[in-house]
Amino acid sequence: MRRRSTPTVGLALALSTGLVACSAESGPPTLTWYTIPDGGGTQVEMARNCTEASDGAYRVEISLLPNDAASQREQLARRLAAEDASIDIMSVDPPFIPELSEPGFLAPVPEDLVETFTGDVVQGAVDSATWDGEVVAAPYLSNTMLLWYRKSVVEEAGLDMSQPVTWDQIIEVARDTGTYLGVQGTKAESLTVWVNALVASQGEEILPNPEVPADELEVNLDSDAGRRAAEIMSTIAGEGLGGPGMPTENEDASVGEFLGDNGSFMVNWPFAWPAANDTAPDVVEDIGWARYPRVDPDTPSTPPVGGLNMAVGAFTEHPDLAWDAVECLRNPDHQALFVERSGNVPVNAEVYDRPEIQEAYPMADLLRESLEEAVPRPQTPYYNEVSIGLQETWYPMSDIDPDRSPEVATDLITGVLRGERLL
Repeated sequence: MRRRSTPTVGLALALSTGLVACSAESGPPTLTWYTIPDGGGTQVEMARNCTEASDGAYRVEISLLPNDAASQREQLARRLAAEDASIDIMSVDPPFIPELSEPGFLAPVPEDLVETFTGDVVQGAVDSATWDGEVVAAPYLSNTMLLWYRKSVVEEAGLDMSQPVTWDQIIEVARDTGTYLGVQGTKAESLTVWVNALVASQGEEILPNPEVPADELEVNLDSDAGRRAAEIMSTIAGEGLGGPGMPTENEDASVGEFLGDNGSFMVNWPFAWPAANDTAPDVVEDIGWARYPRVDPDTPSTPPVGGLNMAVGAFTEHPDLAWDAVECLRNPDHQALFVERSGNVPVNAEVYDRPEIQEAYPMADLLRESLEEAVPRPQTPYYNEVSIGLQETWYPMSDIDPDRSPEVATDLITGVLRGERLL
């Protein structure tokens, strides 16, 4: 039975941080939702709402995953490989969808819910929940990067931000004004996000044939697009344009760099906006935003896409109830609630028009536009090998050689995929 009633706040909900035991025989089944920490209890409220909306059919309880995406992937993959029936519902970072779907770890999306989960949903989010031509998860929250800028620096440089700008232009502004670019230079997933966006913005793909077996995958880094991406990153790092902290700078640190006295531009997710309002309200009036920078002046950029998808574990004892709960948990009202509090962005296009979202994120229309054009990171069951291979060969960014690094990365990743080398 699949209910679609509108939830309201009601029943108390226990928050679990580990495995949740089956509910008592006399009560409704307990559905365990493995999800990310949100810090504000929003998902607890959502689970409580859906428990009440089920009219006693089930209870939703939360089990928290680790903070970082790599550890989330590891925990889910290990539990699912062991056929863990406690994973009823899970929040999955988009790059790991193929890896979990290919071996049959995800329960199929019911045909009657495919349209519910993809209709009126921004294209980037739909793409991130699709593997091998099928929707295998429900887009839950999305994310994309914008180019944030300090209006005072742009005015000093005379750069027209009403027109698309390129990486070369913002590099030149940083040079001329003696300011820093907020970029993520740490050895982490953010490096792969950056490389992928640079390659995709040139109309290319890191993996042109992502659905073939590992030993047949082509790695498109030792190419003009890969060398151009390496050139941009090595220029910023080599000239110190990313600031002294660039080698360890993640998304949070980039915000601090951007809000400082030497900030100029930053590429980052929308959480940067509430973070700026909370930590540097005196700087907010000096902040503007634009679409992710272009590589080629004549080719529109393809912004990164992030976020979360919801999937149902293949070994759950209650798949129908779990999908019913997913439908409730990621409904537009809950998306709006989470967006207001978290810094993520909705997947349903209509949510962007809601007054509370427009007020919280005055750049909401640009976020929606960017997500319609966004391109996911390589969608392959071997994504982890690709991402770590890049991190091993393109870090530190100050050592990137546009003539050599793309070839070195290609050789390592290809060798690992063929079982000839180890990461």
